[in-house]
Amino acid sequence: MCSAGLLAVGLGPTVGSSPAGAEPFNVKHLNNIQSRLISGELLAELGGKSPSAKLVPGGGDEDQDHGADGAANTPPDSIGPAVGQGHQPANYAPAGSGACSERRGSNVKVNQNCLNITDRDLQGRGQANNESFISQDPFNGNHIIASDNDYVRGDGTCGTAYSLDRGRTWNNSTVPDIFTRGPGANARQYWQAGGDTSVAWDTRGNAYLSCQLFNRGTIASSDPDQSSAFVVFRSTGNHGASWNFPGRYVTSFFDQPGTGGVLEDKQLLTVDASLSSPFRDRVYVTWTEFAADGTAYIYEAHSSDYGETFSPRVLVSTDSTLCPRTFGVPTPQGRCNENQYSDPFTGPDGALYVAWSNFNNAVTGNDNRNQVMLAKSTDGGATFGAPVKVSDYYDLPDCDTYQGVRADPGRACVPEKGSSTKSVFRATNYASGAVNPTRPNQVVVTFASYINQHSQESNGCFPAGVADDGQNLYTGVKDGGCNNDILVSVSNNGGASFTGTTTDPRAQTSVTQRRRQATTDQFWHWAAFSSRGTLAVDYYDRQYGSDETTGYSDLSLSGSRDLTRFAATRVTTSSMPPPTQFAGPKGGQFYGDYTGLTVTNGRAHPAWSDTRAVDLFVCPGTATPGNPPRLCTAIEPNGQRANDQELFTDSVDVPTPHRTR
Repeated sequence: MCSAGLLAVGLGPTVGSSPAGAEPFNVKHLNNIQSRLISGELLAELGGKSPSAKLVPGGGDEDQDHGADGAANTPPDSIGPAVGQGHQPANYAPAGSGACSERRGSNVKVNQNCLNITDRDLQGRGQANNESFISQDPFNGNHIIASDNDYVRGDGTCGTAYSLDRGRTWNNSTVPDIFTRGPGANARQYWQAGGDTSVAWDTRGNAYLSCQLFNRGTIASSDPDQSSAFVVFRSTGNHGASWNFPGRYVTSFFDQPGTGGVLEDKQLLTVDASLSSPFRDRVYVTWTEFAADGTAYIYEAHSSDYGETFSPRVLVSTDSTLCPRTFGVPTPQGRCNENQYSDPFTGPDGALYVAWSNFNNAVTGNDNRNQVMLAKSTDGGATFGAPVKVSDYYDLPDCDTYQGVRADPGRACVPEKGSSTKSVFRATNYASGAVNPTRPNQVVVTFASYINQHSQESNGCFPAGVADDGQNLYTGVKDGGCNNDILVSVSNNGGASFTGTTTDPRAQTSVTQRRRQATTDQFWHWAAFSSRGTLAVDYYDRQYGSDETTGYSDLSLSGSRDLTRFAATRVTTSSMPPPTQFAGPKGGQFYGDYTGLTVTNGRAHPAWSDTRAVDLFVCPGTATPGNPPRLCTAIEPNGQRANDQELFTDSVDVPTPHRTR
């Protein structure tokens, strides 16, 4: 799940250097299961891999187009009609203090930067905002911070914004992530790119930002440096308006010669914001490490000094009999050796929980399920108990199989129903967890599953094994037999067992209970409890209008008091078209990998990447001697009008079965 994606980072949790004589390891050396699990954009960013395709230096598989910066890209087919003077769209024309603010009904634009006019062959590279995260100060509801992968400077960077009025208006803040302290005698380490952000507050009004920083090596420039790091920034008492400099390392690897290392991916941050916790204000970061031996374990590090320093890393995905299938690769940290998408969260008693996806479960025949696991720490992240099974789940289907060759090779997506094949952006199912603040022993994990009570064999949706690239196959994908649901698994004993531990996804409670949600796709969710114990879950939703057949999406919010009956409300004021930025020949291939949510009292603030704004280019034949530049819109090879990606939010009452908007 990432903008920056997967990183070439050292084996240890501290600043280090590439070991002498170590064999280089990067994305080109991933085995099939690792290639399936890595975050979305990295295959384009650092050199793609498909098990059955020849690798093209600079990114992508040999059957993909790739743009001038080495990332897969297909420029628009045609330019026009023109955007004339006085008709500039809101994402380009500044208002007020210079920001490009925008409202679509109650939906509010968060990132205040204005659209860059980017060359056609670099579409998306200087424009997009995706992979949104958001957090509201639990002790001052006026203060909200948000973060995303922001491409305003021409490459991914860690973008942030803050609101002082409960999300009604926003200001951008600048993350000082150009350089951090260097290795050895070097005063500085410069960084080309960053992303995969998350944010949280402590109990004293400080905000925290987790950010990946990395260099691309010779894939994108003549500089061989492949150094990388996870860093945490702190906004000290000014509500996200600025961040400490430099960022503090969680883990780092300095690799100026570009010899390669292990690959660290998808870090996520949480802060213990409980006044009664023995670990009050402790900062936690979890991530996945892809190693040259073919493994992918989950690790955690923590800070007890407000993000100034971090502990040595701690193994989260420890050995378990729940992991009988080891894919023929080593098991140096136990049999649970293929994992991804960790989510750390804390309870009011100071317990730390980490939920993640595991792929070591046994399957027979055409069954292609995987499992969500959870581990608990009661000593502030110093050690973890044995993993517990939260539930089985079924991931999204292989994109090229159902959307056509070259749609998005080697990735899963959310195919729309019928003959349209415009929804080709990379997507995956993952877990999001939360603890009920009114019942510390009640732990909830939400996740999505392509096989569920609404989508199963009785409706014509059958698991059909896996494609050559390792992605899941099903019958009924394009004809309406299948659809993705958001499910919930509940523990009432502090995470010792869950309702989904022994219950098939076909029989589990769905968060998406509206009639039209039974036949449409919901994906990319996040979960959070209100202070009164009401669970809120936001997600992209195709129940509205013609979304399910056109590939458009909306954002919805579900809520429940009893974790059994859920109500839902529409958040977006109109439907969003499939993304066109970071385009392959059949449409936009990168829309981020997740969405965010924060809740205080009964009010929720979801955050999402929005595609309703147009993308602009310089009109052909202008910006030449005697011809002043004019701006034009564009039409993509798949017939869509080119669109932008922007970070949006709203303020919504959490719906319950007795209270809907």
